[in-house]
Amino acid sequence: MKIERFEDIKAWQEARVLTSKVYEVTKSNKSFSADYKFRGQIQSAAISVMSNIAEGFSRRSTKELTQFLFIAKGSRAEVQSQLYIAQDLNYITI
Repeated sequence: MKIERFEDIKAWQEARVLTSKVYEVTKSNKSFSADYKFRGQIQSAAISVMSNIAEGFSRRSTKELTQFLFIAKGSRAEVQSQLYIAQDLNYITI
């Protein structure tokens, strides 16, 4: 399959689902929802994953796409780490 737009990229599609789930969990737990700074941080990191994939693709350069994919990967690790914090704070159960 030829990728013609960033929405065709499987990683972007999965990042979109991740972002939606992060928003869902931060809204569903009262304590998480009230922790404004932490809630904003994890939401921003999730948004960053999908945004960096889209931006890298839009640069139309393999070198820049690769750079932005590494940035997205870092943001994904940030979300993962923050989910551990959320678990430790009993905001979520995994």
